[in-house]
Amino acid sequence: MLQQTQVATVIPYFHRFVEKFPDIASLAEGSLDEVLQLWSGLGYYARGRNLHRTARLIAGQDGHFPADLDDLCALPGIGKSTAGAILAMAFNIRASILDGNVRRVLARFHGVKGWPGDARINRELWRLSDEVTPENRIADYTQAIMDLGSSICKRKAPDCLSCPVRSGCVGYSEGLINEIPTPRPAKKLSEKKVYFLMLRDKEGRILLEKRPPAGIWGGLWSFPEYTGKAELVEQCVKYSIEAPNLLWMEQHRHTFSHFHLDYTPVLLECSTFPNHVMDNPEHLWYGIGERNACGLPAPIRRLLQQLENQD
Repeated sequence: MLQQTQVATVIPYFHRFVEKFPDIASLAEGSLDEVLQLWSGLGYYARGRNLHRTARLIAGQDGHFPADLDDLCALPGIGKSTAGAILAMAFNIRASILDGNVRRVLARFHGVKGWPGDARINRELWRLSDEVTPENRIADYTQAIMDLGSSICKRKAPDCLSCPVRSGCVGYSEGLINEIPTPRPAKKLSEKKVYFLMLRDKEGRILLEKRPPAGIWGGLWSFPEYTGKAELVEQCVKYSIEAPNLLWMEQHRHTFSHFHLDYTPVLLECSTFPNHVMDNPEHLWYGIGERNACGLPAPIRRLLQQLENQD
């Protein structure tokens, strides 16, 4: 879940996105490149792709958002908790939710020990969520319990003295607030090492390559990526570009939820224009300073900014 400081950071990006796509019809009509470009800065790019797919699915039917749990869960990127929140807050239909904030509130209030990712604990929390969800003012309740988790019953340093339900909280009365929910079991993240070829032409433009629709940074534009130095040099030969002046830059690390990505940018100045590179529609020449031209992952955006600052 986003912390308050993160929320403040992404709000301008969110406003920009909503201004461009204020409704389902406009989002469905937009291209995926437009969507991902405006989604840059919001993270979790799969959400942007799923949002676009969902808009097109709904627009291709009757244009009305479904008001049924199963129908909502069948849409790309919408799980049971998100579907429940949509039903409660958009349609005032009683449905339980269990996002990260609600999960934490319920676990502490009821004294549920154990990692919420465990199937047994997860089932128990869903049972409790459904049990305490009221029949009336369902939208108010749903917003309130999410706000309680994000503003008071925080993961670290919860403000228990300001909590309106602390008198019935098992975690508070038994001094278990800092132990519940049980943290995820420690897991060593794997590491992946890649090299990014930053091919710059005589006009100062950088070659970008569109990533596959699935996987990390799916559908975004990035530098051509290689798993080894020899592979990168071999590709330069295929481009008919001599590569004696490759500039191997400092290695960086970007951490995803399940692995570390260690990437080394490699800059190559190209004095001749490799026209055959553009035979591939998944390539484009990106002019430095054109920050809003296409969807870029944050690390790629930072590297382009670094090149711009050096010029």
